[in-house]
Amino acid sequence: MYKYDAIDQKIVNQRVAQYRDQTRRYLAGELSDDEFRPLRLQNGLYIQRHAPMLRIAIPYGMLSSKQLRKLAEISKRFDKGYGHFSTRQNLQLNWPKLEDTPDILSELATVEMHAIQTSGNCIRNITTDQFAGVAPDEIIDPRAIAEIIRQWSTFHPEFALLPRKFKIAVSGTINDRAIVQAHDIGLEFYKDNSNKTAIRVWVGGGLGRTPILGTVIREHLEWQNVLTYCEAIIRVYNLHGRRDNAYKARIKILVKALGIEEFRSQVESEWQHIKDSPNTISESELLRVSKYFDEMPYENLQDSCEAFENSFNNNPAFSAWVKRCVHPHKKSGYRAVTLSLKPHGKAPGDATSEQMSVVADLSDKYSFGEIRVSHEQNLILADVKLSDLFPLWEQARAVGLATPNIGLLTDIICCPGGDFCSLANAKSIPIAEAIQIQFDNLDYLYDIGDIELNISGCMNACGHHHVGHIGILGVDKDGSEWYQVTIGGKQGNDASIGTVIGPSFSAEEMPGVVSRIIDVYIKEREQDELFIETVRRIGIAPFKNHVYAKETTNV
Repeated sequence: MYKYDAIDQKIVNQRVAQYRDQTRRYLAGELSDDEFRPLRLQNGLYIQRHAPMLRIAIPYGMLSSKQLRKLAEISKRFDKGYGHFSTRQNLQLNWPKLEDTPDILSELATVEMHAIQTSGNCIRNITTDQFAGVAPDEIIDPRAIAEIIRQWSTFHPEFALLPRKFKIAVSGTINDRAIVQAHDIGLEFYKDNSNKTAIRVWVGGGLGRTPILGTVIREHLEWQNVLTYCEAIIRVYNLHGRRDNAYKARIKILVKALGIEEFRSQVESEWQHIKDSPNTISESELLRVSKYFDEMPYENLQDSCEAFENSFNNNPAFSAWVKRCVHPHKKSGYRAVTLSLKPHGKAPGDATSEQMSVVADLSDKYSFGEIRVSHEQNLILADVKLSDLFPLWEQARAVGLATPNIGLLTDIICCPGGDFCSLANAKSIPIAEAIQIQFDNLDYLYDIGDIELNISGCMNACGHHHVGHIGILGVDKDGSEWYQVTIGGKQGNDASIGTVIGPSFSAEEMPGVVSRIIDVYIKEREQDELFIETVRRIGIAPFKNHVYAKETTNV
């Protein structure tokens, strides 16, 4: 991962000192709320329902063990002993004191971390596949380009006050795991007919109040031009994006209003003026940054291990975990491991200070001191030897990090919702916990198979409910909390937006509603057919009919 040089460290240290003085002046009454608001947002600080929330940047979801230990220390010292990993691969602290936030940022700076551009109308954290660099289906490792985009976009003066927040995702695999189609800009890396690296550029995707999947604006972009082409896109957006209506300010609305052909024409015209600017990436610059992502010191191993096979064949709990939480690796004898942050009855995405410290230790011992964060809100050790899987499992299990539910119904994506967020219409976490408890039989979960359930507490869709196979959205009905259900959403190459099945439900009804949806799938599925495949084959009508045939109170 990228390592700070003297300039990077100086910039971050100066930002901490600047924010410390801004906070001092605010607490002394020298700055009003309106004056302080943009200053704190520039440093990732929101004022939530009960306390401030600080969002800490984790660029493209990569952490060192040293950084994770620092997050554990900060969450214990300045918060309530836990942090929440978000769908943007960042970490959120839900209970810091305002007067402590300068000290938190100062501590982060000691391990090359910050909270810059994690909020506000700017270019946010660049996200990517949690298996980047190790996935067997990877065509191109996109992390070096992601880092170059991060450097280019950080403190970019022209894009410091966009019409709305702006999100970029990069992917270099056959199977998209970064949801490039649901971002303002999605960059899909591939090899062209000349076996050269090229980029397919998606634009105008996004979830929220108006969910839209992106459109390909350029099929073939030479990688050297990725900054200038993104700059052209954002310039057109910055010029024409709505600033009079926050609900219509995202680039997806502009692309829809202009039409993709007109939008493309304006982007191409702007690009002609800047495509040969100094922002064109040179081979030497890519090589410089790529050195921070060199291959790990892998050993030459066979893709078999007698000790592993014995444990797998003789320990049902271990074998269940391997089947769900262990993933293929491009290197023989190695595997990637997902540590589930979705134990039954707990808030999805939360990790205690103790758990973070243990994961840091496990990464040092078993995975070259590196950790990944997935947008599904789990933690990944990307480089584990086959022979180390069993001891890793034992140690992860001891601290509640080995729930064998990755990809199953209880591997729920969930925003903090009304328990914390001042924007939320309804609570998300209690709904997730109730569904986890309802489906606490692992054998039944395995029979159901792969299924994605996503929950958002409001239309901002931080829980990505639109692209869940089953999506749940918290809505306000005359001051009461209700939940709208969608079916048929999906991430990946064949991404789709879910369809609302009908009127909303009360919180108490939600576990039963999900059960009835699953009942239809179990009844209607063909051999080896996944939930999303059944939905696409038979449509939502059978699900809707069965759900509403039961006695439910809906509005």
